This record gives sequence, C-alpha cells and structure tokens, in this order.
Amino acid sequence: MDKKIVGAVLLVLLILGGIGFFLMRKGRPQPSPTPTTGPGPTEGIVLKIITRHASTIWKITKETFLNSDLAKQYNIVDLRFYSPNFALWPDVIKKEKPDVAWGGGPTVFNDLVEKGLVAPLTDPELLDEISSIPDDISGAEMKHYKDGKLMWVAAAISSFGFTYNKKMLNERGFPEPQTWEDLSSPVYGKMLPLPAISYARSTTSTSHSRIYQIILQKEGWEKGWVLIAGLAANGRPYGGSVEAQWAVQTGEVPIGIMIDFYGYELQLQSPDFIYVMPPGTIVNGDPIALLSTSSHPEAAQAFIRWVLSAEGQAVLWLDERINRMPVREDAFRTPKGRERMDLYERYNQTIALQAIQFNESLAGATYFSIAYYLDAVFCDTHDELVRTWKKLVDALYANKITQEEFERFKYELGKPLTWEKDGKTYTFTLEYAIEINEELKKNPAFASEMQSIWRQVAVQRYEEIYAQIPDP
Repeated sequence: MDKKIVGAVLLVLLILGGIGFFLMRKGRPQPSPTPTTGPGPTEGIVLKIITRHASTIWKITKETFLNSDLAKQYNIVDLRFYSPNFALWPDVIKKEKPDVAWGGGPTVFNDLVEKGLVAPLTDPELLDEISSIPDDISGAEMKHYKDGKLMWVAAAISSFGFTYNKKMLNERGFPEPQTWEDLSSPVYGKMLPLPAISYARSTTSTSHSRIYQIILQKEGWEKGWVLIAGLAANGRPYGGSVEAQWAVQTGEVPIGIMIDFYGYELQLQSPDFIYVMPPGTIVNGDPIALLSTSSHPEAAQAFIRWVLSAEGQAVLWLDERINRMPVREDAFRTPKGRERMDLYERYNQTIALQAIQFNESLAGATYFSIAYYLDAVFCDTHDELVRTWKKLVDALYANKITQEEFERFKYELGKPLTWEKDGKTYTFTLEYAIEINEELKKNPAFASEMQSIWRQVAVQRYEEIYAQIPDP
C-alpha cells in the first residue's frame, strides 16, 4: 500500500515537472526555424502599373500575362495596379514609383513626358514589335517622340461618339441622332424634365473630356460652348463614364455620349443599341509607356512588349468583356481575332474615319480650364440651366418665339461667361483658358475660387434669360 502511494506521488511530481519545464521553455526566446529552400512569396518581380483602365482589364491581364512564357522568363510574379484620378498621376508616380503607365489618353501621357516621368523605350525586341505598329492612324499619332527618342506607343485605338436606344426613341417619337449638333437640338428638350442624354463630369472622365474637346475644336470656341450647353440642358450629368453608360443601358436615358468600346459593349447586349461615330470626331491612340521611376525597366519593357504583340492585343482587347480596338490589324489574324469579325468590321470603319485635324497641344493647354469650367457651369448649376432651357424649348414649340429668336437665346445661354474680379472684367476666352490652365491644375484653392465665381455668374445668367423668355 505504501509503495502504491509513493508511486502515485512520484508520478504526480513527474507530470508537474514536465509542465513546469514546458512553461519555462515557452517563455524563453526560441531559435528561428531553418529556412526552406523553395521560392518564397516575396521572390520574383512585382510590376507596378498606373492606369485609367477598368478593373476588368486588370483581371484579364493578370490571368493571361502571368501565365505567359515572357512573364516566366523575366521572373514577373505579380502585377499591381494603381488607378488614381488623372490629375494626381504625377504625385502618385513620384510617391509609389510604378514601372509602367498604361491607358489614359495622349494628353495625360504628353504631360508626363514633359515632366520627365517617362523613360525612352530602348529594348531591341520591344522596338522590333513596335515596328509593326503604324506611326499614325486617321491623322492621330500612335508613337510619340521627344528629342528623337520613343517615349510612348499606342496600345489601342478609340473613336468617340454616342450610343442611342433605337427602340426607346422610336416609341417616344424622337429622331435618331447622327451628329454632335443633333444632341443640342431642342427636339430632345421636349422630353424634359426627363433627361434625354447622359454625360459625365469633365473632371471625372478622360473620355468624356476628350469629347468636349473634340466639339470645341470642331465647332470653334464660342459655337462649341453653345453646342455643349444645349447637350447638357437636354441631358443629365453623371459621376463618370461608367455611370453615364449605365444610364443608357438601364433605359434611364435614350442617348449617351461615350467612347467606342462602351458603345460596342451595349450593341452586344441588344440590337436596339446603336453606336454612332459622328462626322467631325477623331481617333485616339491610347498609350503605354515605361516610367522613369521603374525599378525593373527590363521586365517592364517585356510587359509592354507582350501588350503590343499581336497575341497580347487579341487576348486583351478582343475579349467579349472588353471589346476594344487593337492598334495592330494583325491581331485579327490570330485565333482569337478570327472569332471577332464584328469588331474587325468596326476596326476598318475606324481607321477609314475622316477625322478632324485635332490639336493635341491645344487640348493639353486647355484641359483643366475646360474641365473645371464645364463642371461649374453645366453640372453644378444644372437645375437652373434645365429650368431655363425647358422654358425656351416650350416657347419655341408653342410658337411664342421664332426659330431665329430661339437661336439667339440659345447663343446667350451657352456663350463663354463674363465676370468681374478685383475691379477687372474677364471673359472665358480661349486665350484666358490657356492662361489659367496650369494654375488651375496645381492650385486647388484657385480652382475652387474660380468655380465658385463661374457658378454664381452662370446662375445669374440663366435667371436673366429665363425672365426674358415669353411664357409658353
């Protein structure tokens, strides 16, 4: 009996001793485990890409490029995308130091070039791939040089126009628009207070900003603003180009201005949607470039080479979720390309387009002036604009005013504003827009002040014109 008791006591002591030893071990620093010899998660190159492209393009690019032989050859294991507002690109590039800029339009990329944020493309294999791309299409540059060095190349092309819902317009007895001028017609004002046209704020959409620039360059400064005023009054502003497209897709409006691939996307959904490239539009090259901040210029140029290859063009742009125009015609001779003869037909129409002579330098010199002015005068004060426009349209169709009187009121409604500041009188002329463009870009306080002035003067104008129009 005593032996059993002694044995039990010894067993308890052994257990307690083991627990104590374990607790003492746990409280002390332990040696690190032996490193594994396989590749760790941080090995390989992660390319950083700043872009205006939608997340669908990011997804397809990662799925296809990271599985390519080129990605494996250069040990590229991931792609990280950044998509800030275009006005913030220079600051984001300096802070995040991305490798590649991709998508956003020539104006944005030319600005990056002038700021020294773009490095020349020098890789021989990349340059050989680029040799298959034309220097220009329909008068628009596809390759941009500085001091004889190639700075960016178009990775896709786009046209600009509008899409309308044929069935919706026919059911309501409205004509199908074919020109920019049609969008400013009083006939669509008969739908008010329901909007006929969707358009985006200029500060939130580079593609819609390009459309406003096209109209201003085609029509001339004053007439262009009058046309945009009618378009805006017939429609409703949206937060971005995606929202503006969605308004057409859901039937909220029958017409929407948009870049071509948004129109093609809608056409694939229903034959009721018709995309129009109106006379006096342009073709754009959508650039890709190596950034001077890149830590991996060789790998970055390999990625650019893949994007610009016929196979890369086909896999990306001809995907049914994207529906964009490749910059290379031979993309349609790939297996994927042969499946998209619908887009090939549109491609041929696009490259044959009789485009206006678009001044890219002027577009850059007025970009922010146009954007801030348009948002203040035709978006922030939209309710007041529509109130006056509706009365004007109603008066016309009630025969209270003549067509000539209507045109005079329309001109007064849309012509560039005049205002006073610090004892001086200013008018929003083309020269003034060029003069203040850079200050608007870099000085938020100045931009806010000017928009406040423009809103106030615009509302005053709309109210004065409203009072002059005879009651319908």
